[in-house]
Amino acid sequence: MANYYYSSVTATNGVKLHYIKTSPNNITFEKIDGNINETDSYGINGGFFNSSDRSQLYSIAVINHEPINGEPGGYYSGWQNAEYDRGTLIWDPVARKYTVARINTASEIDSNELVTDLDNYWAQGGVSMSLGDDDNWEEIAEEENINNSNTYRTGMVFAQGSSLWLIVSEGACTPATFREAIKEKVGSGTLTDGIFLDGSTCSQFKCKEKTIVRSRMIAQKIVLINN
Repeated sequence: MANYYYSSVTATNGVKLHYIKTSPNNITFEKIDGNINETDSYGINGGFFNSSDRSQLYSIAVINHEPINGEPGGYYSGWQNAEYDRGTLIWDPVARKYTVARINTASEIDSNELVTDLDNYWAQGGVSMSLGDDDNWEEIAEEENINNSNTYRTGMVFAQGSSLWLIVSEGACTPATFREAIKEKVGSGTLTDGIFLDGSTCSQFKCKEKTIVRSRMIAQKIVLINN
């Protein structure tokens, strides 16, 4: 039996989405320097990074309070959302609880007591999708430096205490139309919240049923532990 479910859907606004639905306990993060089709694992691209130096991560990517690209507190290690307080998706498997927190560093996960056990959680930085706040989501996303252009998109969304969806758009779209398509077509009305991840030619996707490869080499991947 597969540990994920793949599907593609097209929203009323014309945005076509591809997604992997899985358990939050079935993902981890990998530091890579290449294209998604060059790896054997399934998943999607992760957070933001330095275009000219892929050794530098600009988004939080932490597993059990350890950044994936260096030491805790290290700049560009995956410990910080560089320059901004940004929407960071946190999974606490002990409490079976997701949180989207606008934070700058993983130190705030500890100081704000956002998880039960610092040795048992993951946190991925991006930009807040604010699925429950249609009136203010754009202002929040702009404060977190969302790219508002018409381009390819990647995101992670969740239903509280339950499934996680890893999503990419097949074609170019704005943050608004991507978010609108997700709310309409993913999760059958059960979604709680989520984050935008890196996009444009970094927006990449791979599973047995579908691979979306774009030109850019990426620095981080969100991967399935078990396929």
